[in-house]
Amino acid sequence: MPIAPHGGILIDRTAKDGERERLLESAPSLPPIHLNPREISDLEMIAVGGLSPLEGFMNSEEYTSVLDLMRLPNGLPWTIPITLSIAGEESGRYREGNDVALYDPADRLLGILHLEQKYRCDKEKEALAVLKTTDASHPGVQYLSTSGDTCLGGKITVLNRPRHEHFLNYRLDPKETRLLFNSKGWRRIVAFQTRNPIHRAHEYIQKCALETVDGLLIHPLVGETKGDDIPATVRMRCYEMLLKKYYPETRTVLSVFPAAMRYAGPREAIFHALVRKNYGCTHFIVGRDHAGVGTFYGTYDAHHIFDEFAPNELGISPLFFDHTFYCKSCDGMASSKTCPHDASQHIVLSGTAVRNMLVKGETPPREFTRPEIAEILIGAYREGSETK
Repeated sequence: MPIAPHGGILIDRTAKDGERERLLESAPSLPPIHLNPREISDLEMIAVGGLSPLEGFMNSEEYTSVLDLMRLPNGLPWTIPITLSIAGEESGRYREGNDVALYDPADRLLGILHLEQKYRCDKEKEALAVLKTTDASHPGVQYLSTSGDTCLGGKITVLNRPRHEHFLNYRLDPKETRLLFNSKGWRRIVAFQTRNPIHRAHEYIQKCALETVDGLLIHPLVGETKGDDIPATVRMRCYEMLLKKYYPETRTVLSVFPAAMRYAGPREAIFHALVRKNYGCTHFIVGRDHAGVGTFYGTYDAHHIFDEFAPNELGISPLFFDHTFYCKSCDGMASSKTCPHDASQHIVLSGTAVRNMLVKGETPPREFTRPEIAEILIGAYREGSETK
């Protein structure tokens, strides 16, 4: 029996034939809003059921409940506010009970917001609750500082899916991943979330997890990320290379995750797990500093937050992994749970150190990353420097 979506029903907010024609006809006369990249990602995720049970952008009660309790008003666990904000001076254009037309930055109609409520969002409270900081260097705080102070809540109906130039063969909606898993006969599926290239440590924990389940979904995030993250196009070339050479084809699926990063650490770990349940996964890998940035979160805060929910509340099983590395004495990959040797025997490189090596055209140790991946990344850094 496939795992149930969060809330029990896989939401579908895409317009059907007759409804679509009617809304397309009325859209030009509606007040417009142009969405930013994060809002477009959220819109698409809501429409296809990725954010089930949400049917639209949150109202005030939902927003406050998520900030205060990490739950929706009905008690269902939910940790990240999904909101549509506008500048306060624009709010007079939009009336509760009326529809609003939603456009992308190129003025292409995407959908309709059935506006139920306008309310003030508390940015400072949101930053402290969700991001655990108001420090302006945090990318999530930076996003909040540039967003509007009035939120529009209500159900959405999508008329046209966002246009995508990349990864068209890897864009599977929750309905499609569920059908795919079923066709493969998989009942226990583990998901791996990443916004980085897969190095040997990631490969190790993925394969450890795969030993215990039927299949592995590698689900890299390709929505908006901070500027110094490695571009999704480069990362996907790395994933394709790894899967071709080092992963069992019959037990691994690569599909992109269209969400935007919040860099919300522990809360985003819960969010990422719940969303993967909607995609049909039964297990979710949580590594060190999941969805973290800088030093804003403790190494294992994203593990500890799962203790705040009863196991059956989330409906998906987390698989926790400690910091992993190559140990010269063990002559293999290990973690603090399995390796008795001190740090002098461990090959561990910081993200900054790896970037500096790649920029110089130097290949990191093969115990840290596969040579094929290093070659792709070195080429990408070289191309980047040549275009500047």
